[in-house]
Amino acid sequence: MAKHNAANTRIKREYFQYLKEAMRRDESSIDAVAKALSRFEEANGHKDFRKFHKQQAMAFKRKLGTQNSVQTGKPLSRATVHSTLSTLKAFFIWLAGQPGYKSKLAFDDAHYFNLSDKDVRKAKVSSEKPVPTLEQIHHVLEAMPAGTDIELRNRALIAFTILTGARDGAMASFKLKHIDLAEGVVHQDAREVRTKASKSFSTWFFSVGGKALEMVTDWCQHLRSNLLWGEDDPLFPKTQIGLGPEGGFVPVGLTREGWKSAGPIRDIFKSAFEAAGLPYFNPHSFRNTLVQLGERSCTTVEEFKSWSQNLGHQQVLTTLTSYGSVAPHRQAALIRGFGQNKTGVSSNEEIRALAKLVLERVD
Repeated sequence: MAKHNAANTRIKREYFQYLKEAMRRDESSIDAVAKALSRFEEANGHKDFRKFHKQQAMAFKRKLGTQNSVQTGKPLSRATVHSTLSTLKAFFIWLAGQPGYKSKLAFDDAHYFNLSDKDVRKAKVSSEKPVPTLEQIHHVLEAMPAGTDIELRNRALIAFTILTGARDGAMASFKLKHIDLAEGVVHQDAREVRTKASKSFSTWFFSVGGKALEMVTDWCQHLRSNLLWGEDDPLFPKTQIGLGPEGGFVPVGLTREGWKSAGPIRDIFKSAFEAAGLPYFNPHSFRNTLVQLGERSCTTVEEFKSWSQNLGHQQVLTTLTSYGSVAPHRQAALIRGFGQNKTGVSSNEEIRALAKLVLERVD
């Protein structure tokens, strides 16, 4: 069985360029597309895409429904199946309009990648994601050692994440000049910081209590005063590896370079939570923690809008729909509390304004 098709490789390269330049997709999204296409080609014997027809789509759909995940060994989730099939559908619709393929392919054949409405609904069901409490995060920070430069960096990294909700990709690229301790703000400048969708915005430190702000302040002062870091040096430099006393390679300090990826940041989080006797929570979960804090703290739509913007969301509904799921126990408490006299809640006018936003998104 063939393991490569030169014509397919060339047209895939064109498609990836289209996604990047015309559709503004990032590398991770394009990697996911490449993975889906590779999975289809492997199942289809690497046949030329010009020979694609609806029977291939239906056969692949049936096969995908019986495959197991490499990571878990369990059947692929409905969400993974739906995502893979939707990716393939989009590709073949695009392909059917390309020179050399127009006369070979039918647009309608790509629709045979569709799942049933029932399976699509299952795929879109979101399970409740574990979210760390502020108390757990503060416990981790208090438990972290701070005797070396590396330990100080690791502690400041986690403290900075709960203060700002910054994504791990951004944290890997921050420089000292992006943080203004006097004003309590971080400037996420997309020209230098790897922000989502290359969007620039400013984040003021969230009021999360504990010693997080003190830890970040101490770290910045340590960089500037003790290590003589400059404004263009990384806020969270990567670890320097050198020869240890016994001849092996070990961490020996910090370099004046930032991380190229977010992998080391997630490793730091995992080690810190495990050392504190808690389950691992990834950096992104801290954004959910901050959203839940905002839901409890904000008493007007304007306040929650500001909270949302501080997380980098232009639309408050992004915060509500992507991060704003109410935990079941909290949902029960709120429902049971309706009708009781309460103070500090949004006015009817504000509720109507929020409802209007929801309706506009639904429409």
